[in-house]
This record gives sequence, structure tokens and C-alpha cells, in this order.
Amino acid sequence: GYWLGTPDGEYGYLTQQAVMALQKTAGLGRDGVYGPATRAALERGVVPKLVVSGNAVQISLANQVLTVVENSRIVAILNTSTGSGETYVSQGVTKTAITPKGTFSVIHEVNGLDHGPLGTLYRSKYFVGGIAVHGYTSVPAYPASHGCARVSNSALDMIWSRDPMPMGRTVVVF
Repeated sequence: GYWLGTPDGEYGYLTQQAVMALQKTAGLGRDGVYGPATRAALERGVVPKLVVSGNAVQISLANQVLTVVENSRIVAILNTSTGSGETYVSQGVTKTAITPKGTFSVIHEVNGLDHGPLGTLYRSKYFVGGIAVHGYTSVPAYPASHGCARVSNSALDMIWSRDPMPMGRTVVVF
């Protein structure tokens, strides 16, 4: 279930993202390197604990992992980076970069570049206010966003093509 795109025989960025998601889920160091401990976790079949059923997306703030669930089964596990907890200024207002916890649903989507006051987001799927799952060129191993859940641009392309996050789909952040 750790999504890495179409296998191409290369240990590229998407493979590193999948390895990082596994490492986060297993409670290992988050370096994106497939070493002995990571291999052991993969062989044990470590996957995120499901907190949703049916069709939903769950985002674990503790693990920094986004899990796509269809028919109560994991179909994709993605590395994500959520709110950093740092303060920032947007349009003259000081705010704190927090990804809110709760049960939400997809309320708005932008299939393309989404230009906002904090920068450009890729193919956004908003689930509460200005908070979205969106693609970004950098998805580090730690919380680094202004509150959104960043995934790789390729992962967002997969989400748009497979459609596991249509309008109204449940998004649980915990």
C-alpha cells in the first residue's frame, strides 16, 4: 500500500517518499533510506492503523502519513507533511501553522495551479476552510506546511486520476 507510482527500477523521489511513509508508520528514523530496520518493517507488513471505515482519507499528524481507504481497506499510503506549529504572517495577520484535527469532507477542489496568499498549490482538495491536501515539490519527513497536508505532485496526480477524494469524501485528521 505504500504508493511509489509506477515502478521503474530506479530508487527515485517517489520510492524515497514511499520508504519515508513506511518509516514513519513503523516509528523508525525518517531518512528515506531502505536499510535493515526499514526492510524488517516492510517484511512484517507494517501499515497505518485504520481509524476510518468505508471510503475516506485519514491523516495521522503523529506519523505524518496520509492513508487512502476504500471499502474499509487501505489502497494507498502516502508521505505527508502537515502544519509546522510555527507562527507566520499572511496578509498582515500573524497565524499559527496548524492542521486542525477532526472529521471533515472535501468541500472544494482546484484541478490545476491554485494561487493563494502563501504561494502556489498543486491540484488542491480542500477539506476545511483554506486547508487542503495538495501537491508540492517538497514533502519533508517532518511537519513543515502552513496547515495543509502536502503530498508529492505525483501523488496528487494519482489522487485526481483514481478519484479517491471526490467532493464530499470524508477526511479524518487525528
